[in-house]
Amino acid sequence: MRQFFLLILFACVGQIVIAQQQAMFTQYMFNGLAINPAYAGSHESISATALARVQWVGIDGAPTTQTFSIHSPIPGRNIGLGAFIAHDKLGVTEQNTLYLSYAYMMQTGKGTLSFGLQGGLRSSSVNYSDLVVNDPNLQANQNEMSPNFGAGLFYSTDRFYAGASLPVIVNNEVGSNDNSDFSSKEIRHFFATAGYIFDLSPVLKLKPSGLIKSVSGAPIEMDVNANLIINDRVWFGLSYRSFDSIDFLFDLQINPQLRFGYAYDYTTSDLGQANSGSHEFMINYRFVFAKSKIVTPRYF
Repeated sequence: MRQFFLLILFACVGQIVIAQQQAMFTQYMFNGLAINPAYAGSHESISATALARVQWVGIDGAPTTQTFSIHSPIPGRNIGLGAFIAHDKLGVTEQNTLYLSYAYMMQTGKGTLSFGLQGGLRSSSVNYSDLVVNDPNLQANQNEMSPNFGAGLFYSTDRFYAGASLPVIVNNEVGSNDNSDFSSKEIRHFFATAGYIFDLSPVLKLKPSGLIKSVSGAPIEMDVNANLIINDRVWFGLSYRSFDSIDFLFDLQINPQLRFGYAYDYTTSDLGQANSGSHEFMINYRFVFAKSKIVTPRYF
């Protein structure tokens, strides 16, 4: 009975840990550093983004994620630098992530091609003391820390972007237990993104975009998104995530420096019967200094 319980628990914890390694964001197009280090420096000034996600509202222990990223080009050099911090919690598991990013940018015709690298640390903890379980194998909490690295490409013009990345390269072992035979590993995630801006009228634009996520041993996931942009200030979006949800997005460019975004995910999987959806909030701020020039609007 004990081994059966451990099998179920660690299967769940292993999937939790792996799922948390690369959280899926509905507003990924404005949180690029979360999945691609080559995004660093893609804005013309220092750009900071804070995002909070509450998933599957109504389910105890459901995932929550908070992220903060900041990046900037280096004046006079073809270099972008960035930092990304994330906190994930799901049930009794927690993860904290810190990555530093470096991107080298080259002008190619009308666009910019960036090559990015990142390195950092991920700390993982499993708080078994929060479980009401009478088993000596689950009495002590687990805390682990491991380094990792990632790489990516990002190409952009004023109307088009495309990227590809491997945010995690090293398959570190996580979620292991010294008193059991069960463990899991960090899994490489491959991301590909693209988007384009179409003019519908002098005041209306359409921005289709997409994301593909591939993980070994799992079905390929896709996000297909379309945003209607009004006067380059108000955005209304609709998105479909395979196997998971239909998403509704709203963004407001409050002024040239400040942007606010909100997304609601309606769960279409079997979990939809047990929750009332997911909520995601995003704020982006671009710093202006004496000689800085802000490009408005920015579509990604």
